[in-house]
Amino acid sequence: MEDIELTKKIIDIARGEAPADILLKNAFLVNVFTGEILTANVALKGSVIAGVGDYSWGQEVVNLAGKYIIPGLIEAHLHIESSLLTPANFAAAAVVHGTTTVIADPHEIVNVAGLDGLRYMVNAAQELPLDIFYMLPSCVPATQLETTGAIIGPAEIQEGFKICPSSPGLAEVMNFPGVYLKEPDVLAKIKTACENKCLIDGHAPALSGKNLNAYLSAGILTDHECTTLEEALEKLRLGMKIIIREGSAAKNLLDLLPLVNEKTWPNLLFGCDDRHPADLITEGEIDNILRRAVAAGLDSVAAVQIATLNPARHYHLPGLGGIAPGYKADLVVVNNLTEFKVEMVYKAGKLVAREGKILDGLSGNLSEAVDKQILNTVHLPDLRRRLTLNKPPSSILARVIEVLPDQILTKGVLIPAGKISSPEGILKVAVVERHGKNGNVALGLVKGFGLIKGALASTVAHDSHNLILVGENEENMELAAQTVAATGGGLAVTAGGKVLASLALPVAGLMSDLDASTVARQYQKLNDAAREIGCTLPSPFMTMSFLALPVIPELRITDGGLVDVNKLEFTALWA
Repeated sequence: MEDIELTKKIIDIARGEAPADILLKNAFLVNVFTGEILTANVALKGSVIAGVGDYSWGQEVVNLAGKYIIPGLIEAHLHIESSLLTPANFAAAAVVHGTTTVIADPHEIVNVAGLDGLRYMVNAAQELPLDIFYMLPSCVPATQLETTGAIIGPAEIQEGFKICPSSPGLAEVMNFPGVYLKEPDVLAKIKTACENKCLIDGHAPALSGKNLNAYLSAGILTDHECTTLEEALEKLRLGMKIIIREGSAAKNLLDLLPLVNEKTWPNLLFGCDDRHPADLITEGEIDNILRRAVAAGLDSVAAVQIATLNPARHYHLPGLGGIAPGYKADLVVVNNLTEFKVEMVYKAGKLVAREGKILDGLSGNLSEAVDKQILNTVHLPDLRRRLTLNKPPSSILARVIEVLPDQILTKGVLIPAGKISSPEGILKVAVVERHGKNGNVALGLVKGFGLIKGALASTVAHDSHNLILVGENEENMELAAQTVAATGGGLAVTAGGKVLASLALPVAGLMSDLDASTVARQYQKLNDAAREIGCTLPSPFMTMSFLALPVIPELRITDGGLVDVNKLEFTALWA
């Protein structure tokens, strides 16, 4: 009867026969259903929008004086762990930018801690001013070419749906060759999702032609890995929803914006994929994409539709993504539709942020206890004399990973052994198994970081999150490894036998338990230290974290060795 009584009260307000709890008046409302900008008042009852129109009666009246109201922004694809923040601290930083809903793939922590990691993320998302809908990880591990802390098969995915009953479906199927090569374990996971009548997200960088058709024939619906207009258009023509990505590592927005027109926009979404705390604080989240897209010429209302209505409809989130009677009162007040400066954020009918700050009354909801199962997850082997690379004769060719600024794609280049040295900008890269399973250590070569005189270390190394090291000598690499291991995981910069900067990530070796501002300051010190030792990449740790991901072309390295991604098999360092 309580629900019926509430519905009766909402109806009374909608009919103008009772005052709204909150009345937002004198606003320009972006109607995502028709593409119009209307002058309207919005009447709220509890967490629900009761009416939109000429309402004038409210217990609390907020005069917006010509500001714009848009629906709460929806992030279509994100890994919260890659923000280096816990869900609560991520929420505190994202909500002030108007993001009220996130579609998250927790495969980073699940690769480390299995279903205990999923349980932690689900529990940590409760009672936040942010709805987090977790897709269930399909790639733990992403391939059989790496060592993870856990293995998630069909049975674990089925259990995951019980742990997370609000899950929209199966997260990005990264092993795209495993689909079109009909690998049984990959197809079994997809089958489990289909049996649960769930959506399936994709991940298919540069996949084309008949293999793309084969990949899609398994029921996969989205892709966020497009880097060119031609690639995105081919996938769109074959029925995929394209998530246009603009994150901290991969920036594809400007290249893909020509894809948007009045016929294609319903099939497009926005996502950050990975967002680091400094970028989150200074630039924003989906609001940053709106600003950039409109500045590049995209119609402002179409941009809002792509950021709200489209993901709500695709991920089957009724009541989200629009401003209409019966919809959830997730509302964002912005100054205009070019700057998209967020002035107020209402989440489920409550004012939760104003002028870039979370309201004080919410601070109690943004603290959390971390489960013991996801602490102390770094267990390294003895690295003495295991980071030495013995060179063959100078005429022998080496397969070298070449990184690309602002991209997570890499190239595989052949370079004579005689030219392999730090003055040539060619450094050692090592991946060390850190889950205490087998003690693997794999060595390779990488270029594109600059003329580094020192070493970088990270336990954030997608997706298995083994320890990854880049440096020009063993001593600095060993010291960097010891530094991050001592704090239960993290990032470090070393040079001359000294630790120049570090950031502890004790939560699964992936996340800090500190707030976004503190993490951002420490992360900036890491980047500054990396530049001091000669690194020229704008985001060296983000770039380094993807070197171990063996499902993105062309050449990668896991704890098992060097990987030719196009063939999905190990390849020799010396050609």
